[in-house]
Amino acid sequence: MSSIKQIQITFDCAEPERVARFWCEVLGYVAPSPPEGFATWDAYNLSLAPEERDAWFACSDPSGVGPRLYFQRVPEGKVVKNRVHLDVRAGTGLVGDERLAVLEAESARLMTLGAVQQRVLLADEENESCIVMQDVEGNEFCLD
Repeated sequence: MSSIKQIQITFDCAEPERVARFWCEVLGYVAPSPPEGFATWDAYNLSLAPEERDAWFACSDPSGVGPRLYFQRVPEGKVVKNRVHLDVRAGTGLVGDERLAVLEAESARLMTLGAVQQRVLLADEENESCIVMQDVEGNEFCLD
């Protein structure tokens, strides 16, 4: 049995492009070029049947290291806490007040993009501080 070399993380959402572009800003990811024959994504979407427009969007790590993120439109809204979430590793290697300051600065940046800060979990005997956030559609993630 061979090992898996790559993964894609898929988000169910109401507005795929909006959520994808938020995560591009969070992670430094890039959106793909429009499909061949189209100058823009808007032009591509206008070529589709109305029910197929804006049904999906994707983004990827420009270095090719991180997983591709895929966003697909679903009819139902988010109603409960995510069973899986992303940890955005903004404070790796930092501890104490220095770590918390970096996490708080990143939280402030992401809030200007539409994220919502849910709560700050301060360091204890076992864990360093982290900040629980929500993206533009309410999907939970942590600044870690």
